[in-house]
Amino acid sequence: MYRTLLNRSCLSQIFPRVNIHLSTPKVEEATSSKDVQQKSSTSTNDEVKFDYKNKTGIIQLNKPKALNALSLSMIEKIYPKMKEWESDGKTELVIVKSTIPKAFCAGGDIKAIMNKTAEGNKHAEEFFRKEYTLNYLTGNYKLPYVAIINGITMGGGVGLSVHGPFRIATETTTIAMPETAIGLFPDVGGSHFLPRLSNNLGVFLGLTGYRLRGIDVLHAGFATHFVPTNRLEEVERKLVEIPKANYNSVKDVLDKSSESVNSHASFSLQDQLPLINRVFSIDTKNVETILERLKSDGSDFALKQLATLEKMSPTSLKLTFEQLKRGQKLDLKDCLIMEYRLAQNTMIGHDFYEGVRAVLVDKDNKPQWKPNSLKNVSDKEIEDYFKKPSSNEDLQI
Repeated sequence: MYRTLLNRSCLSQIFPRVNIHLSTPKVEEATSSKDVQQKSSTSTNDEVKFDYKNKTGIIQLNKPKALNALSLSMIEKIYPKMKEWESDGKTELVIVKSTIPKAFCAGGDIKAIMNKTAEGNKHAEEFFRKEYTLNYLTGNYKLPYVAIINGITMGGGVGLSVHGPFRIATETTTIAMPETAIGLFPDVGGSHFLPRLSNNLGVFLGLTGYRLRGIDVLHAGFATHFVPTNRLEEVERKLVEIPKANYNSVKDVLDKSSESVNSHASFSLQDQLPLINRVFSIDTKNVETILERLKSDGSDFALKQLATLEKMSPTSLKLTFEQLKRGQKLDLKDCLIMEYRLAQNTMIGHDFYEGVRAVLVDKDNKPQWKPNSLKNVSDKEIEDYFKKPSSNEDLQI
């Protein structure tokens, strides 16, 4: 997604250090619904833990050194467990959270994906296919699904949360989709949720990788509720203790527990929303026009965003803009199918590998993009990214 890849950004501080896990552990066999109904059953594998309390399934991301960077093996554990809970006839609620306060999920294990794709692209195909399938599941889950997104939440972490009905942010939450800095595009359903944010905020965030923090995550629409970290345990306990958990009863608990935006500072981008809405309009002809408008505006904020965009992959900027244009008219399923095509075509291109090299491997932060300017990225080249690779099947969800 950076997607999942989500440990991405043109600045090294945006990308937490990720460990590379090249081996893929076998998917743990699902616990039977009978066993899982015991007062509490916990799986203690290294990357993901599963708890079960009072008809509530709890997923805990547990890869602290990598800030829970999403790996294929993690996805292969989470998906079947969610399917099991969804169909066992007893589970009423699912909560996903992190075992560490610093991050919910900082993205995807990008370097591992890059290494694998160099061997034939099979790992990347499987990763994206299974990750996007999990994203679709969270967006169409039959049970109430609550994501506690405290700490760093980027790329794959956004995909694991934003499609669900309930997302709890805290004062430590940091949200970003910085894929254009590594030659990628905001995937994991970014083409669905970003163009649906008000004031063209999603276009702005998708192109620039701008980071939202704390209450801003609620203001922007990534979160549905805001709870201070010192009250998370209390709120989780209330959720688990709901006599009969369903959408309405879960919403009622969260509504009563959530702090209002009126009790916090206003949206930090409030004064910039008119500019963002105008400059980053999804109806704009092309990305070049956006850069021209920023330069013409001349304000400190506009020029700062202009400088940021000039560092990004020109191909990624144009690809992202076209992706968001198309995504505003598609449902989540069709957005993910589109993104799967984009991901496969991106993997056989140049800029993704160069971006990962510059940001995560050599860390010189001096990517050599090809082409190196927007004017040299043709409309035909962008259109080709949206075509199904002849060697691959479309995403089946």
